[in-house]
Amino acid sequence: MSSKRQLSFWDMWNLSFGFFGVQIAYALQSANISRIFATLGADPHQLSFFWILPPLMGMIVQPLIGKYSDRTWCGMGRRKPYLLVGAIVAVLVMIFLPNAGSLSFSSRLILGLNGAMWFGLFSLIFLDTSINVAMQPFKMMVGDMVSEEQKAQAYSIQSLLCNAGSLVGYLFPIFFTWIGIANTAPKGQIPQSVIWSFWCGAAILIICVLYTFLKVKEMNPQEYAEFHGIDPAAASVQEAKKEGLISLLLHAPKTFWTVGLVQFFCWAAFMYMWTYSNGTIAANCWNATDTASEGYQAAGNWVGVVFAIQAVGSILWAIVIPKFKSLKLAYIVSLLLGAVGFISVAFVHNQYVLFLSYFLIGAAWAAMLALPFTLLTNSLHGEHMGSYLGLFNCTICLPQIVAAAVGGLVLKLCGGVQGNMMIIAGVLLILGAVSVRLVEEKRQNS
Repeated sequence: MSSKRQLSFWDMWNLSFGFFGVQIAYALQSANISRIFATLGADPHQLSFFWILPPLMGMIVQPLIGKYSDRTWCGMGRRKPYLLVGAIVAVLVMIFLPNAGSLSFSSRLILGLNGAMWFGLFSLIFLDTSINVAMQPFKMMVGDMVSEEQKAQAYSIQSLLCNAGSLVGYLFPIFFTWIGIANTAPKGQIPQSVIWSFWCGAAILIICVLYTFLKVKEMNPQEYAEFHGIDPAAASVQEAKKEGLISLLLHAPKTFWTVGLVQFFCWAAFMYMWTYSNGTIAANCWNATDTASEGYQAAGNWVGVVFAIQAVGSILWAIVIPKFKSLKLAYIVSLLLGAVGFISVAFVHNQYVLFLSYFLIGAAWAAMLALPFTLLTNSLHGEHMGSYLGLFNCTICLPQIVAAAVGGLVLKLCGGVQGNMMIIAGVLLILGAVSVRLVEEKRQNS
């Protein structure tokens, strides 16, 4: 195989810049969905069920995006068409979702949900589907276009943009409250601070994605084959080797499964953080349980702040991770620090002390963003990169679905105290750290 071309820093920056906008949308979703549905009238025991939809859609969509984009070669590129379509749909949904409580829906309950919650539910389905469609191509393009020697740097740049986007998305509601936009609303309606956050996030999302779309030129089939050392005869949409997703899954390298086990515990833990942080912080720090109260909505803003602290912790810890001699040791230490952060949240009653808790959680998040993909892509060849990354997303989605499905029951067993769910999350991260010992760091044979 010929020597692989090296990309400049700005080439790699352009490759992932759109991820900044996509992550703003994802951060707004993760920090505000529980707040939105609680405000629309959802019972705390119902909240976890709303969180089933995002990972479920990701589990369905991302393997398909990987499979079909592996075979897509057109004038616009290979991954970029999916990127653009996903971004456009996400923008449209972000305009309408936070207005669910302001539209004239019936208050009659159908299967326990009123009209506004049903509208929000379907909006959430479309939002997360479109975010998944827009997000996955960025991971794939790094795998496609970056040499093995530069891949760690490229994913680090992507992680930096990811966390920077999270920071902006998390802080939007409290920023708009600070400049005077209302942070409370009539019962059953979403505050204007949240609505404006989604609208601005939508604008930034489309601008960033268009930047990457216009700046990046993907390889043609022949260039791709040469870059990855693939038989040129199979370069044109891989006609010679159309393996189905099930077949690929059965022949996946061992790293796929062992890292997937770690992922199961980690993403289940973060599902409980996203679902129950608002209720925990409102109860512990504001002594507020009424979702229409000023205290509950103030806690909702503070969730954005502590999630932003988590993003800062993730950015700083990402600098530390390469200092470890072993990726596995870095993984274990990161997850254990995150476990301490999760468990401490349940016992903290000062909103500022939560900064330390979520900073520690950021260490686990940094490891989860970078190390699984580094370990996996280093064990793969280029022929089915997109398909395997799409399938690997199931190790992110499935644990969230399981955690969300049993979340209401677990909360009931925990006495209905949402803070106890943060302790459960900490235990899950400890189990993840233990599972890292099963991972092998080696490339599969040709």
